[in-house]
Amino acid sequence: MVKAYLLLGSNIGNRYENLHTARVEISRLCGQIITSSGIYETEPWGEPGQPWFYNQVIEIATALPAEELLNRLQQIETAAGRTRERKWGPRILDIDILYYDGKIFRTERLTIPPAELHLRRFALTPLAEIAPLLVPGSDGQTTGQLLERCPDRLVVRRIV
Repeated sequence: MVKAYLLLGSNIGNRYENLHTARVEISRLCGQIITSSGIYETEPWGEPGQPWFYNQVIEIATALPAEELLNRLQQIETAAGRTRERKWGPRILDIDILYYDGKIFRTERLTIPPAELHLRRFALTPLAEIAPLLVPGSDGQTTGQLLERCPDRLVVRRIV
């Protein structure tokens, strides 16, 4: 079993229910949820003018290799009604792998940690809530340090 941290996001439909459904399906198809951050309402990053997101980070224990975990997460997104029409556009459900067993992945399909994680307050805030001392990348900075230095000033507020 390995540890992975996943970022859940939704800004279409019942955002709260979409995150709940994602957690249920991740537990069923990917691994055991160990802990969860609160749920944050976040200003859209990358494409302003769309509905605000609900975001949450969960820690899971999984036996799946990273590529298979990605496949199953994309199946969950598709089953929820996710379409990939445009980058950073509105979505019913988005699930990103932020961390996978301390490994760095840079393939055509998989980038862990996400290349712009250090610029995304909406991801760093819930990650730092549950794993402030985690070092997600190769630069040696903890999640807490990345959040302190994050230049992103978009609104991120905990709602649950």
